Amino acid sequence: MKFRPLHDRVVVRRLNAEEKTAGGIIIPDTAKEKPMEGEIIAAGPGARNEQGQLVALDVKAGDHVLFGKWSGTEVKIDGEELLIMKESDIMGIIEATATGKKKAA
Repeated sequence: MKFRPLHDRVVVRRLNAEEKTAGGIIIPDTAKEKPMEGEIIAAGPGARNEQGQLVALDVKAGDHVLFGKWSGTEVKIDGEELLIMKESDIMGIIEATATGKKKAA
């Protein structure tokens, strides 16, 4: 089954939370908090403004985003647990940084 969100809604797959703390303590599944980071799987075409014009979304499929802890509606599509939320529930896009590069002195 293929799913296409409408208007300004997006489909998000939660990213897995860390299994260990910085000190090396392993966190059991029952004590883990739901991650607030995810990857956009699909995005709707956008919302309409007061003039009836289509306003495109700022996010696209493949973006890594940060969203509120209780944001979205949990759904199961093709056996995978996903979230459907409005673009306004997303706090921001997490951009990848080049960690392996050093600055020239």
